[in-house]
Amino acid sequence: MSKSTFSSERKKTPRENWNFFIAFVRKEFYHIFRDRMSMLILLVMPILMLILFGYALNTEVKNSKIAVYDPSHDEVTRALVEKLQVNNYFVLHKMLKSPDEVDKCFKSGEVAMIIVFSENFYENLLHGGHAQIQLLADGSDPNTASTITTYATNIIAGYQQDLLKMDKIPYQITPEIKLLYNPSMVAAYNFVPGVMGMIILLICAMMTSVSIAREKENGTMEILLVSPMKPLYVILSKAVPYFFLSIVNLFTILVVSVFVMGVPIAGSFFWLIVLSLLYIFVSLALGLLISSVVNTQMAAMLISAMGLMMPVMLLSGMLFPSENMPVFLQLIGDTIPAKWYIEAVKKIMIKGLGVGAILNELAVLTVMAVALISISLRNFKIRLE
Repeated sequence: MSKSTFSSERKKTPRENWNFFIAFVRKEFYHIFRDRMSMLILLVMPILMLILFGYALNTEVKNSKIAVYDPSHDEVTRALVEKLQVNNYFVLHKMLKSPDEVDKCFKSGEVAMIIVFSENFYENLLHGGHAQIQLLADGSDPNTASTITTYATNIIAGYQQDLLKMDKIPYQITPEIKLLYNPSMVAAYNFVPGVMGMIILLICAMMTSVSIAREKENGTMEILLVSPMKPLYVILSKAVPYFFLSIVNLFTILVVSVFVMGVPIAGSFFWLIVLSLLYIFVSLALGLLISSVVNTQMAAMLISAMGLMMPVMLLSGMLFPSENMPVFLQLIGDTIPAKWYIEAVKKIMIKGLGVGAILNELAVLTVMAVALISISLRNFKIRLE
């Protein structure tokens, strides 16, 4: 047996095994640290998850904006309004001057509940021992509506008990609860718009980002970008198939929502489609942006799935009211396209409002689309250089 064969077959010492082990560990650390996007996901994602679940995952409703219509203006109505204000549940947004403002206030989406006192409230309570309060809540979100009306009813009942202790007279204040837009409290009325926003965003962003990341991994993206076609057309050509597939998904969701779940389209079907097409374009642009900053399909998948799904579910108002969250999380929520789309879909589908009520949402989504496309195109040009 030759010397070389003997040296290759000899048993390695513990020190040599340890050195080999350390070398392999160093190699693995090198590969991990080399991929900055993977490092970002590994180290930053747990922190973001803790913050999101710690602050946003809260079923308690706080700081709900309310309006009050008080034609009586007596000491009892003022005391009740003060009782509602001195807790964390409600924030008095405005005092209404006429019954006509009640409908306008709800349609504008300014408040979650309106409290309407009857005329001569204190006189009715003093002479007849009975007076009525009407609690009007936005039933498009049945969970929140049920919670805030329960809070208000309990506060009114507490004030009624205080009156009984002071005057020894059996006063009775009867709250009349009325849920607008969804009197039957059907959960699908709130569920469907949120699911529409999440599904469209995830499918468009995920599939587009993964498709372009695949080209990068295979080494064909640079070839496409140096082709005679402009980079903008190359990028958009990757998104067009998913745009049409998303339209099919949109109509499928609407058909199931209307004919299976019984959620009506109370407003304009035309403007609902226009809004949804704009949102699809924004979602595709977001996928293009993700693909411009990652180099692997795995990174694109993680960012578009985990990095978008949790913020959409927790910060867009889909499951939990954004008013409950800290201000910095509310600001982050304002940057999520799904938040604006879900709010606009509720206004059209559930509340039956026209295009005038969603102009703000349309403007925000348009700005997002232009900004995302511009940033994505710029990043691809930089890579080409």
